[in-house]
Formats: sequence, C-alpha cells, structure tokens
Amino acid sequence: MRGLIQRVQHANVKVDGEIIGEIGPGLLLLLGVEKDDDQARADKLLEKILKYRVFEDEQGKMNLGLKDAGGSLLVVSQFTLVADTRKGLRPSFSSGASPEHGKAMYDYFITRAKASHDQVATGQFGADMKVSLLNDGPVTFILEV
Repeated sequence: MRGLIQRVQHANVKVDGEIIGEIGPGLLLLLGVEKDDDQARADKLLEKILKYRVFEDEQGKMNLGLKDAGGSLLVVSQFTLVADTRKGLRPSFSSGASPEHGKAMYDYFITRAKASHDQVATGQFGADMKVSLLNDGPVTFILEV
C-alpha cells in the first residue's frame, strides 16, 4: 500500500462537476493499493499518516502530526501510484490490486480513517475525479508500508 500525502491549505475532489469531498487545512492522501495489501497494511499506513510529523509547531519545526495539528484528511484512490516505472516508457501495473480488491481495501481504509479521525472526506473509487488543492509548503511525501 502506497500513499502520497500533501500538506494543503485546502483541497477538494469533484465527480461530474460536483464537489464530493472537501477539506480545509490538513492532508490530501492519494492512496494506491497493491495486490498483496491487507487490512494490517492499511491499519499501519493509516496510523503513520495520522501521526506523520509534517505540521509546524510553535517553533516553526515540522513536529506535529495531523491529529496534533487538528487538520482534516481527504482520501482519494489513485491506482497509478503503484505503477512500476523503472523500465521503458510505459508504466506497468502488474503489482496493482484488482478493482475488487482495490475497492475493498479503499473502503476498509476509509472506514478505519473515519473511526480514528473526526475530519475525513473522500473521493469516489474508480471515478474520473478532478482534484484541486493548494499545497502548503509545498510539503509532499510518499509513504509505503
């Protein structure tokens, strides 16, 4: 399971021109699911995302996690994150989860995120989404478990 987090001042995701998920200050998470991912990996990644210290403390140092900073989380599925781009000029998705497994893991991740954090918004699995954000920093990290 792979997540790309971006610290944002605000972000939203649209499907068919309508905003379906929106947050203020917090993290935009683009979530990629691989075929061997399971609930334990999802739990581990979620814990890391909620605690990863990318928000500034009183001294201006990145020392606070999402929960500590009181930020929101916007989770958007993105299968292209699991592409193997090491060879050639075309990405390989051979390690990516099947649509069924990907959706099951995405849904599990969302359920656990909402149970663990008060401010969670989402995209729509498998939809053609338009994501808008104002990256804060910019601060962007790839997290893998």
